[in-house]
Amino acid sequence: MAKPKKRTDTRAIGLDIGLAFSKFLTGKENLHYGLWDPAWNVCAENIGRAQEAYTEKLFRLLPKRKNLRILDIGGGAGETAKKLVAMGHHVDIVIPSPFLAQRCRENAGPTATVHECLFEDFQSGKTFDICLFSESFQYIPLTESLPKAQALLAPDGAIIIADCFRTPAFFAATDEGAKVGGGHALSDFHAAIASHPLTVGSLEDITTAVAPSVDVEQELFNVIGHAITCIDTGIAASHPLMRGTLRQMVKLLFSKRRRARIDQRLNEKVRSSENFCRYNTYVMVKLTVSG
Repeated sequence: MAKPKKRTDTRAIGLDIGLAFSKFLTGKENLHYGLWDPAWNVCAENIGRAQEAYTEKLFRLLPKRKNLRILDIGGGAGETAKKLVAMGHHVDIVIPSPFLAQRCRENAGPTATVHECLFEDFQSGKTFDICLFSESFQYIPLTESLPKAQALLAPDGAIIIADCFRTPAFFAATDEGAKVGGGHALSDFHAAIASHPLTVGSLEDITTAVAPSVDVEQELFNVIGHAITCIDTGIAASHPLMRGTLRQMVKLLFSKRRRARIDQRLNEKVRSSENFCRYNTYVMVKLTVSG
């Protein structure tokens, strides 16, 4: 009996490419937005600078002491945990992706503990001074995230969230291609906070400061789109039959709607900082347990 073919993990491949590209541009495997100073040119050269500024701002929400027990929920490739460990903190990382879990182990080092599971399934006999969601909060149901994080807090602990939330305009818009960003509805997030014994210690809207990251990302996709167009033009001139075959293969692999979305992503500028600000509110918020 023939063995079933092993399925290609396209998500892992995409993450691998994305992380390699990030490391090529910045020297680090960060997956988060940057925080842009208005005086900086919005270009690939400043991506690393903006991402470092983002992390510095995030860390200002931490208590001013060492040896914090931090639960990094959805820890990306482990770059944030690596910095936290270097600051003298004890870090546990929860990450469901096997690929990212391995990157966390390699980047954050042996002193960080990696839990390869969904946050919803995470179990621990420990409590934490900080439950940190850095662009991971949007992937966890609101019914799970806040109550579980609250239950994992040590006395005087805090929940820190940095993420996108959808504005009412997101739900009213009909142009799906322009809807850059995502996350829970902002109104639902505030309602969830109010339904738990949580106090907002600080909340800062940094939407306009992170939005330029979208423009840089789109410029990079446009560069790829331009390269593909040039290659397609060359093949059409020198090998028209090959070009026709390739176009038929693309039609077989992708639906008309999917092809239109790919073309828009590679050759247009619909996904922009302007649309990001229209459809999203990006906040950094610190929550503590009331009473």
